[in-house]
Amino acid sequence: MDTGKRRSQRDYTLGFKLAVVDQVEKGELSYKEAQRRYGIQGRSTVLVWLRKHGRQDWSQGASIRAQRSRPMDEQS
Repeated sequence: MDTGKRRSQRDYTLGFKLAVVDQVEKGELSYKEAQRRYGIQGRSTVLVWLRKHGRQDWSQGASIRAQRSRPMDEQS
């Protein structure tokens, strides 16, 4: 994947979207890190891809990722 290049709305192929979704779901990147790394301009673009193409339940958005990244004793 090309990193750091600004992209336009029409420039995202299905393969690119699936690769980004895969990296986020594997925990290699957060959705915000993916936005920065690949120059994805829309704030919710990656979350939309996760809901549409992902294998996990992303219906609650970013809050799921934030809860998973905190230690268990901080979650309540």
